[in-house]
Amino acid sequence: MENGAPATIKEKILEIQDQGYCVLRAHLARPVIDACRDAFWPVLLAYLKMHTHEPNRGPHRHFLPMPFEPPCFVQDFFFDTEVLSIVRGVMDDRIVADQWGCDVPLRGSDYQGAHVDYQRPLFAEAPDLSLPAYMLVVSFGLVRVTRDHGPLEIAPGTHRMPRKAALRALEAGEIEMRPVLLETGDVLIRHPWALHRGTPNTTDTPRAVASVRYVRRWYADDSREVNSIPRAVWESLTSEQQSAMRFPVGD
Repeated sequence: MENGAPATIKEKILEIQDQGYCVLRAHLARPVIDACRDAFWPVLLAYLKMHTHEPNRGPHRHFLPMPFEPPCFVQDFFFDTEVLSIVRGVMDDRIVADQWGCDVPLRGSDYQGAHVDYQRPLFAEAPDLSLPAYMLVVSFGLVRVTRDHGPLEIAPGTHRMPRKAALRALEAGEIEMRPVLLETGDVLIRHPWALHRGTPNTTDTPRAVASVRYVRRWYADDSREVNSIPRAVWESLTSEQQSAMRFPVGD
């Protein structure tokens, strides 16, 4: 994509800081996403055949690692100039991508409880300590995400609140969950500490949303399974791109 205007990038940074998320509309090229979906669908169906009765994100809701083989992996998904400008603007220039996966609720899925990602606080002795962001999640649908497909709902501003206070405000109706509907090509950038939940997918189409997590270079955890980057794909990246990736590299 072409570089976004500095004013637009600044607006999106402020939106994330204030609301906990922003959406870039019609940002990724649809043919690239269509090719990714077509290649990923057999992978997903094979996974579901093996794990239909072993959902790992709630009833009929699955999370699985995304492949690094093209066309499931393309550089635009990780190195888009505008997305990186926003992510780096919220954090710093030394961020790395360390997770590449797909969240898939199926028909029969239900509302998740309101939660944050990565439940373990950075400092266990001060779990409500207000800190600058040290991780962001960038997501895009491999299919359109309408209300019927089970969109993510986010409670705006709750990333800036102590967890218990945010949950109380949500339960009291002082803060409302907002559904994030996505057309093919839209990109969601969110703060994982904003309270959010998955909603029911009432269609027969798996609601596949791919996500890249970016973290400050000093932060590391192994909370989710990731695939290895094939050696040929790794060697196709520039040294600058390689330095922004933290994934195992295959033979």
